[in-house]
Amino acid sequence: MAFDGGSYDVIVVGAGHAGVESALAAARMGSKTLMITINLDMVAFMPCNPSIGGPAKGHVVREIDALGGEMGRNIDKTFIQMRMLNTGKGPAVHALRAQADKFSYQHTMKETMENERNLTMRQGMVDRLIVEDGHCVGVVTQTGTEYRAKAIVLTTGTYLRGKVIMGELMYESGPNNQQPSLKLSEHLRELGFDLVRFKTGTPPRVHKDTIDFSKTEIQPGDDKPKFFSYETESSDNEQLPCWLTYTSVETHQIINDNLHRAPMFSGVIEGTGPRYCPSIEDKIVRFSDKPKHQIFLEPEGKNTSEYYVQGLSTSLPEDVQLAVLRSIPGMEKVEMMRNGYAIEYDAMVPTQLWPSLETKRLPGLFTAGQINGTSGYEEAAGQGVMAGINAARKVQGKEPVVLDRSQGYIGVLIDDLVTKGTNEPYRLLTSRAEYRLLLRHDNADMRLTEMGHDIGLIPEERYTKFLDKKAKVEQEVARLKAAKVRPVEVNSKLEEIGSTPIQDGSTLLTLMRRPEIGYDWIEQISPSEVELTADMKEQVEIQIKYAGYIEKQLIHVERLQKMEKKKIPDTIVYDEIHGLAMEAKQKLATIRPISIGQASRIAGVTPADISILLVYLEHYNRVTAARGQ
Repeated sequence: MAFDGGSYDVIVVGAGHAGVESALAAARMGSKTLMITINLDMVAFMPCNPSIGGPAKGHVVREIDALGGEMGRNIDKTFIQMRMLNTGKGPAVHALRAQADKFSYQHTMKETMENERNLTMRQGMVDRLIVEDGHCVGVVTQTGTEYRAKAIVLTTGTYLRGKVIMGELMYESGPNNQQPSLKLSEHLRELGFDLVRFKTGTPPRVHKDTIDFSKTEIQPGDDKPKFFSYETESSDNEQLPCWLTYTSVETHQIINDNLHRAPMFSGVIEGTGPRYCPSIEDKIVRFSDKPKHQIFLEPEGKNTSEYYVQGLSTSLPEDVQLAVLRSIPGMEKVEMMRNGYAIEYDAMVPTQLWPSLETKRLPGLFTAGQINGTSGYEEAAGQGVMAGINAARKVQGKEPVVLDRSQGYIGVLIDDLVTKGTNEPYRLLTSRAEYRLLLRHDNADMRLTEMGHDIGLIPEERYTKFLDKKAKVEQEVARLKAAKVRPVEVNSKLEEIGSTPIQDGSTLLTLMRRPEIGYDWIEQISPSEVELTADMKEQVEIQIKYAGYIEKQLIHVERLQKMEKKKIPDTIVYDEIHGLAMEAKQKLATIRPISIGQASRIAGVTPADISILLVYLEHYNRVTAARGQ
């Protein structure tokens, strides 16, 4: 007889980066939430790279924070290095990256969750779902305990039928030798879900005292670090350096001589790996013309001697891994503390999801994170916060929140997954976003804080502070637009910085559009009437300097939104639409897009198909309205 574990509003299965954001979002929105996970000691664990952020990924972390999520706050508390990347390029690709104290990150997040009053945490293995009347209404654990809820979020990461592979050695396992989830994967197949087999991997860890850092290049953090969370104003965290070295000719020779022992090339590995994060053996084969590859040595925390060997992900046998490590400058006498390995796992085909991340086949069931075919902590957390929000809103009887591609990288990520699917572990890149200049690292709060407040995740105090920032930025831009200066007032100062003197009067805004003039120079000429923070000044400068480009992208967004507003009823039968190509009928019936905008992004659906669909939709809506009258 099953044991009754109780009833909740939302149940989150899994406690990785997707799970913690889902559970916290739902709980903070007032839902009685249960988070159940195989091992409570692995909450927010970093099984691979001990870092947060980077191009596109750092943007996502800022968006999570603007919506009221936790990842940004947590890394700001626990970082051991902070660097802004791509500072020599435009603001669209500036990206913050933090090296984490992985143990502190994990423990701090667990403490945050334990202190959340609407959140209950349980250790257990979920083996199957409870389905009644075509809806998901609960979960059953390995011990037979039944937990019931109005919405379930699966965030199982790489645990579904997880298999670790290292050389000739293979065994069932989740990351870091954790217990895998075997029965849930089979149960999802029984329910009719399509699953695929993916693969990821991790590099070896080595002992700090056996590295000769004199043969490597130091990579320090920023002197004045910026932060991920808009709530973080300062930090006294001690920063530790990372170190750069390179593979050698000997490295490449060792790998080439042992490719017959590499599971990737011997046919042992079945799953598809991430194209943008290949193993070292894959890199050596694919880029055989390159004499060397970058290797970063990164501390895993303040109180450990383990260093993460970034760039050396591998599933080669243990003896080959050690030989490879010792062929790299600075690691000639290195001692390996943990082997690198590959891990295969089952993932959901993400086109089975609505943009809300609720499954189409089973209402009440949401999925988020690597189960949806993504890679990376940040991509998982971005999905997690949205799944948690929408699970809570389903319980509340409210419409789901869906970010479009012009609102955030999270919107790009989810739209790509549910509209196009993925045939490999999906990694978010800045190049995937059409509106990069709108989706900057610096303006995530301007884009999403109001939404976070409306949802109920941004408290009043923070929202008031945001409104003050927004008003001051707008006020300053308006002042610079109106303020005029005469040649006699500014020409000598312009000549000092090598800028062309003005012949007639000019507004400060016009002067600031010159590449060589920043807000600091303007401030010397004409100080602001209100006190502005560094963030506010940055906003003023970017908004003015890139106004023309931003305006062009906003025009494109307006066109996109017209397409997104043309909703497609779920009751439409595409086989009945005369003139649609057969491929379009099949793709549209499979994806079931919610709007013309989404339909236009489906591979295989042509502009001609969209035109036919628009005509049909207009007729369909007229007939439906007439019947309703």
